[in-house]
Amino acid sequence: MSFDLVLFGGTGDLAWRKLMPALFQAFRHGSLPPGGRIIGVGRDGLSHDQYRSQIKARFDQVDPGKRPSDDEFTRFAAILEFLRMDLSKPDDYASLAETLRARNADTVVMYVATAPALFTTVCEKLAATGLNTANTRIVLEKPLGHDLASNRAINQAVCQVFGENQVFRIDHYLGKPAVQNLFALRFGNSLFEPLWRREHIANIQITIAEDLGVEKRGNFYETTGALRDMVQNHALQLLCAIGMEPPINAHADAIRDEKLKVLRSLKPWTKESLSQDVVRGQYGAGPPNNGNLLAYKDETGVDPNSKTETFVALRTEISNWRWAGVPFYIRTGKRLAGRDAHIVVNFRPTPHAIFNSKIGEANRLVINLQPRDGLELHLLAQGRDDRKGGRAATQNLAPVQLDLDFDKRFGSERVGAYERLLLDVIEGRLNLFVRSDEQEEAWRWVEPILDYWANDSTGPRTYASGTWGPSASSAMIARDGYCWSEEN
Repeated sequence: MSFDLVLFGGTGDLAWRKLMPALFQAFRHGSLPPGGRIIGVGRDGLSHDQYRSQIKARFDQVDPGKRPSDDEFTRFAAILEFLRMDLSKPDDYASLAETLRARNADTVVMYVATAPALFTTVCEKLAATGLNTANTRIVLEKPLGHDLASNRAINQAVCQVFGENQVFRIDHYLGKPAVQNLFALRFGNSLFEPLWRREHIANIQITIAEDLGVEKRGNFYETTGALRDMVQNHALQLLCAIGMEPPINAHADAIRDEKLKVLRSLKPWTKESLSQDVVRGQYGAGPPNNGNLLAYKDETGVDPNSKTETFVALRTEISNWRWAGVPFYIRTGKRLAGRDAHIVVNFRPTPHAIFNSKIGEANRLVINLQPRDGLELHLLAQGRDDRKGGRAATQNLAPVQLDLDFDKRFGSERVGAYERLLLDVIEGRLNLFVRSDEQEEAWRWVEPILDYWANDSTGPRTYASGTWGPSASSAMIARDGYCWSEEN
């Protein structure tokens, strides 16, 4: 199957850091279909060879194991081209059409890795040039809008040009191997699914933590914030994967129908819950022993009086028969104590305790997403049996864990998130992509938080860089009698 992948924003940050390394890995693994071509699009006046040289130089910044040898890059570079385009000029789309029709590939992928403000423009001009054919697929990067109204406007504009089955709204968390194994864990095995309900689960925690600050993305983050950047998409997609009912089959719409039901079942916000169950924070300076880290307000491109949140923690519930009354906690932030993304499923304790053991040390399943992928099942077991006078000295139980490290089990050269998703786009598989009604429902649920903050003069709570966020986050979960996973 021949394909052309047109990368709008081909000289941008996402292309250098994620997309080109992922495409090279697919090429290296032999999974990129033969007969392919990758066309980087940008405003720079680069020749094909100049573009290839820039990409080769950028590969020096990726992990050593993922860098191409000279011979590998020479072979990869043979499928790379560059096309100069001003995305506002119709004539430049005519040049793109001429380039594509010269090869007439079986599949054309338009990957729009630009600012969301350009999504509508690109789609309209592709249609005006006749480039929205049945064999064309369009990939849209987040964020798709900054609120419900702007998201609807983008989706309506896109769907006037492309059918829903041609639109691939990408959320790279859905491509992570650990998330794929979460689906396998739930729907491919009979062990956990009978326990996956309110009668057996006390609470579920989702944490997506970064130890870095906004770095050089201050201008972008000022108009985005942690709620839009992480909660509205990544965190809610993880919540859906945890909370959804088993789909009738593995087809894309069957899976997405069940995720949509979860989003529609999220408990509506009230004025009281917005004040008690949502915590926003903003990182301050780090202590001297942590490298004298800058406060968010001192970062480049950030307003010194900024009220943009770099941390969000919230409590919600899924109001249906399976989950009623079970709290779901979401926490995400920048400049936290570590780079760590995981889901913790805390099961209820045994109904009657006959052993001495600490509550919270066991009966939980941990799904690790980063920095490593894997599963941990925390249990209690009888430790060393010290005997005195022929009798057991203690009835204490010790915490133990069954640890499945996917890298060790399946090898560290597994398919990465972007690599998998890009291959799925080329093959036309929609299972791991977000449908427009899912996105709208997520925005509908998030928007009351944004409105509440807009009218709240107190602003975000300051937390020290290198910590786990504001103390109010721990206080929020403590009101239910629980604590965050690292506090156990």
